[in-house]
Amino acid sequence: MENTRQQHFQEDEVTLKDLILKIQDWWKYLLSKWLTIIIVGLVGAGIGLTMSLLDKPDYKGELTFVVEDNSSSPLSAYAGLASQFGIDLGGRGSGTGVFEGDNVIEFLKSRLMIERALLSSVTYQGKTMSLAELYIDAYELRDKWKRPELRTLKFPVTETREGFSLVQDSVLNVIHEQIVKGKYKVEKLDKKLSFIKVQCISASEVFSKVFIQHIVDQAGSFYIDTKTRHNKINIDRLQQQADSLEKLLNRKTYSAAAIQDLNLNPARQAAGVNTELAVRDKFMLQTMYAEVVKNLELSKIAMAQETPVIQIVDRPILPLKKERLGKAKGIILGGILGGFLIVVFLLARKIYSDTMRGRG
Repeated sequence: MENTRQQHFQEDEVTLKDLILKIQDWWKYLLSKWLTIIIVGLVGAGIGLTMSLLDKPDYKGELTFVVEDNSSSPLSAYAGLASQFGIDLGGRGSGTGVFEGDNVIEFLKSRLMIERALLSSVTYQGKTMSLAELYIDAYELRDKWKRPELRTLKFPVTETREGFSLVQDSVLNVIHEQIVKGKYKVEKLDKKLSFIKVQCISASEVFSKVFIQHIVDQAGSFYIDTKTRHNKINIDRLQQQADSLEKLLNRKTYSAAAIQDLNLNPARQAAGVNTELAVRDKFMLQTMYAEVVKNLELSKIAMAQETPVIQIVDRPILPLKKERLGKAKGIILGGILGGFLIVVFLLARKIYSDTMRGRG
């Protein structure tokens, strides 16, 4: 048993020695080809420099915002009192929604929000167009499309989304996927903070700037409308009740005054009954009208408390930051890549040559 272990140890020692000798042999071989490696590395550096000169810049637009949501309304005490009169002031629901937590990140990447931003208008070079057309022009997509109907495709700002054709829907879907999978990013600056950064990098400086502004505006409008819709329904209903009661109260006021003018003779006590009824009805209408108006004002205050504020912290300002392959970066990367490829090629050729020689 001991002899067997010693034999295995000797075989391992020989294998390690052969590996070290092989590496030394490869190193000497590469040193003998130093001129070839340098020439190919310089060629790679030249190609990298050429690519950096021909590379078109991308423009990075960034926008930072924070949502101030007064979800804990101080009107909770009034809400219970108002509910006794059949009035729901809202503001008692849970704090969940599209702008809560990480939901906002996926919401700003949704097709609904991106399409709304793409179909919004922008003035570029004296012409009013949609952001979708600006994106198509920036990436010269019409020249890449082979189908004739695509080259004349337009997204006019005056056309409604419901009236789009199947081809327009397909193109919008392609643009949406390119934006989401490309250089469009939504992220929180810190998990402990509410600051959210929206970033877009594109070939058009105007598109990068306007797109993130419009998508945040569209998302904010959608969120505020959704958040306050229930309160707005209550306010509209209370407003209608208040208007109706006001008209009835005005009529009853004029009616009571007319009856009192006709019954100035105190001896006619029977005629005073109509006056008493009119005054009673007027008092009841006054009480009902006061309660409805009070609940209406409370609902308006609740809606103001529930309405979130989308606060823009940093907006993109022209000129935007350019992102492109710099000359120095192109030379270094090209030289390293060229040198690496020639080293791999030379080693592969030597290994193949040594193997074939060993077989021979």
